[in-house]
Amino acid sequence: MELDSALENSPPESSSLAGGPSSAALRQAFSQILHRLTRQEARRGNGRDAIFQDLSALIEATECGRLFEESGTAIHEMLGEVAKALGTYAAPPAEEGVRGAGHSGVAEKAVEVGLVFLKLLRQVETAKKSLVCPAWQRGLRHLAGPIYVFAITHSLEQPWTSPRSQDIAGEALSLLLQVSDCGSVAGFLRGENEEEKGRFTVIMGLLKPDLNKESWKNNPATKHVFSWTLQQVTRPWLSQHLERILPPSLLISDDYQTENKILGIRCLHHTVLNVPAADLLQYNRAQVLYHAIFNHLYIPEHHLIQAVLLCLLDLFPILEKAMQWKGDAARPTTQCEEVLQLILTHMEPEHRLLLRRTYARNLPAFVKRLGILTVRHLKRLERVIISYLEVYDGPEEEARLKILETLKLLIQHTWPRVSCRVVVLLKALLKLICDVARDSSLTPEPVKTALLQEATDCLILLDHCSEGRVKSLLAKIPQSCEDGKVLNCIRKVQQASEGGHYHGT
Repeated sequence: MELDSALENSPPESSSLAGGPSSAALRQAFSQILHRLTRQEARRGNGRDAIFQDLSALIEATECGRLFEESGTAIHEMLGEVAKALGTYAAPPAEEGVRGAGHSGVAEKAVEVGLVFLKLLRQVETAKKSLVCPAWQRGLRHLAGPIYVFAITHSLEQPWTSPRSQDIAGEALSLLLQVSDCGSVAGFLRGENEEEKGRFTVIMGLLKPDLNKESWKNNPATKHVFSWTLQQVTRPWLSQHLERILPPSLLISDDYQTENKILGIRCLHHTVLNVPAADLLQYNRAQVLYHAIFNHLYIPEHHLIQAVLLCLLDLFPILEKAMQWKGDAARPTTQCEEVLQLILTHMEPEHRLLLRRTYARNLPAFVKRLGILTVRHLKRLERVIISYLEVYDGPEEEARLKILETLKLLIQHTWPRVSCRVVVLLKALLKLICDVARDSSLTPEPVKTALLQEATDCLILLDHCSEGRVKSLLAKIPQSCEDGKVLNCIRKVQQASEGGHYHGT
């Protein structure tokens, strides 16, 4: 073996009497293994087996005092380089569509690499407990980053992982946290206390070469490692890393593949939630985020639209902090209004149920956010509400329930302007009540009950804001209607408290 020749040819003056090979021999042996890992030899079955046999034998034959001795800076750096090479060796191929043998091969490599990392970490653990290995922390500093990236790459369920590789990677991550005295991944990344820096900067430094425009798709695991790692760091620690995390997040969100867009949007959303507004407003960062996210609303993918709207709803309060309004002038159009206008434009002709549900699900939040300013969009909201109440939405009736919630909020916030629309809205609500009452489909009874209750609440609110007009319009219906569910709803409206006219929320 090449390892044997490297150890035999080490200079006699540097040979050790005990504890395994000398420092010079260790450096030479690790250097040779590093060279072999980066050559074509590592891709061949026999060559690969020989490399891992030699590396395992070298780690086992060397006492921790040799691996982590005080004067062993060169060995520590060499260990770090070997760890990086092992991570690269076990990385999934660039083609994300690879299946079967390609991915099973990656899982096999990950198991081999993971076992080597476990041996190294156990050496660190032994050195940590020993009084004669004071430099174990320095050695761990070089190993921690590459081992963490490897562990996250292979511990999450992905096309290139197997149950065995996930178990080994998870075990490596647990042992890494243990020897680092960290109770969680978040503590490992940000530091367990104020005096400790944490390793987020180191991890981002390792990922950076694979997170630029030209290289980020070379390793399909990189985006997942970045996203998962980012989610572990929250406020107040995340703001100091803003310049490191924004460019990759924007890059991933700008991809043509929907799954990458969603991944990038979630990274941006996490940043919005965990970075102070002042930092996001500095250098116009918040506006950059808004325009990057807003453009995704033109893509008719319901999962993407959901991620975008959730992110925007949390970004609006930050954007509005930068707006200045003088009371004697017209209130400027906010970004929230711009998004609502676009949503309503898309909602009116939309016929795909999943997209209709997504839009309807988020509409109440926009009405709450805008409050009285919703009155600017009353005509279009009325058209959308009426058209959506007419269409059956499946057994769960999510869209119609959310539209009824939107109508309730609309009446509460814009009640002075709703009274002139009472007849139109009353007809739509009565039609809905009759449709639900006669519905013989598979819609569960609790869903029907919820629909009837929400519609009844809307009628009561309409009656309040129209000074009892709804009650008078409903007065003659019991004479010609025999449906018990419909009559029950009308009875509730008629029996509603007379506690004065409606004066808003």
